[in-house]
Amino acid sequence: MKKKLHSLTEISLVGRIIRIILTLIILTVILSPKITHAQTKEVPPDSIQYKGTLYQKVKPKTTYPKVVGYLSFILPLETLQSGSLTPNFDHHTTAIGFPVGVNVLYSDKFGFSYEFTPTIKAEDGNSKETSLLFDPGTMFRFDNGFTIITRLAFETSGRYGFTPVFNQVYARTRDVNYFVALSLPNRFGNNEAYSLGLNLQLGFIFN
Repeated sequence: MKKKLHSLTEISLVGRIIRIILTLIILTVILSPKITHAQTKEVPPDSIQYKGTLYQKVKPKTTYPKVVGYLSFILPLETLQSGSLTPNFDHHTTAIGFPVGVNVLYSDKFGFSYEFTPTIKAEDGNSKETSLLFDPGTMFRFDNGFTIITRLAFETSGRYGFTPVFNQVYARTRDVNYFVALSLPNRFGNNEAYSLGLNLQLGFIFN
């Protein structure tokens, strides 16, 4: 009787061990894809993987000062003068400027810009160049391609003043960076009342 009970106990113990082993095998099979996926590391775009080890790519350091040129066009949207707000596309009149310039970058945070803008005006079926603007200014550069430019302004029409510019790079390629800017031209002189404008500028900077 004791031998029989001992045999039954051994059989029961062996059965438990077998069940535990089978449970572990099933759990291992179920969890193995998740474990493998968790152990697989995605390679970041700024890194390379060699023999299972991740190495971060070294970005070339920009050497300053750096000179870059740019091309653009600018649309005067609104002009406030003597209490009257005049849209650019009013009374069959349209004006468009073509700013071209050179930026001298002294660091990631600061630079100086030299810009020339010829302006063409179309009115009553006729078009002509009305003035040439020279507006140099300091550049205060921020992260994510945002720049504030404080420009002086000297027009061949006789007007002068200053222009704060808020510039944002919105797309980058290997050769050029595309930007959009809003500017607020403040003008005086030439026997005219003070004026404040709102301009939209679009263009690209050569890398």
